[in-house]
Amino acid sequence: MSHSDIVPGKDTVAPLEGTAAVGWLKAGWKDLWTNPLPSLVYGVIVFAVSWALILGLILLDLSAYLFPALAGFLVIGPILAIGLYEKSRRIENQEPVTLSSMLFFHARSTTQILLAGVLLCLLVMLWIRAAVILYALFFGLRPFDGLDQILPFIFGTPEGWALFIVGSAVGGLFAAFAFSISVFGIPMLYDRKTDAFTAMAVSMNTVWHQLRILLPWGAIVVALGVLTLLSGLVLIIIVFPLLGHATWHAYRETCDTSRLD
Repeated sequence: MSHSDIVPGKDTVAPLEGTAAVGWLKAGWKDLWTNPLPSLVYGVIVFAVSWALILGLILLDLSAYLFPALAGFLVIGPILAIGLYEKSRRIENQEPVTLSSMLFFHARSTTQILLAGVLLCLLVMLWIRAAVILYALFFGLRPFDGLDQILPFIFGTPEGWALFIVGSAVGGLFAAFAFSISVFGIPMLYDRKTDAFTAMAVSMNTVWHQLRILLPWGAIVVALGVLTLLSGLVLIIIVFPLLGHATWHAYRETCDTSRLD
């Protein structure tokens, strides 16, 4: 059966135990510390790219876009983690793992990954534009006061609190949608010969039918993301590889992709 014959439905979702999210994290931790150097170097590269993005926005006097951009960075995280999927796959198949093999991987649906990347980047741009519009709705043409004033700026005024509440709700909707289409969609495009829209549909269907499992997993991702931000992104060197490896195990255990072959 070809991927064009697939109608994403409940038959693409494997049954899971209630503690599955913890199991994925443990499996990701094991992969991280199996030949750890390539994973840690991968994390350092992501750390450097993240800080380059931050410094670029600050130097261009675009610090008002910083938090939406960082949130958007999480949206494209599954694509940035493909090299980590490659390492986990190699460990499964008892193949040698090197940094080169993680950086120059062979994906089954390369062009479709590029298409998915474009779609996710468009979603990030829409997210940032929505943040700018919300700011204008609550503060008008008032310029952003800078990062050093962000806490009193948001929590010191009624308008700031309103922006925080509404912005969190809108951002949560964007985040939930981005998570649902990419968390398994990108690993599937790496692993299987299929198209971006089918992979995203299967990913969304999987999240919907395994909501009681994926909500705790999403909470773990958010919690680790907050800790990473509080550390000045230093923890991303470990957290990003950990989540990348864990996501591979989540995909392998959750999505029944045999019908996509």
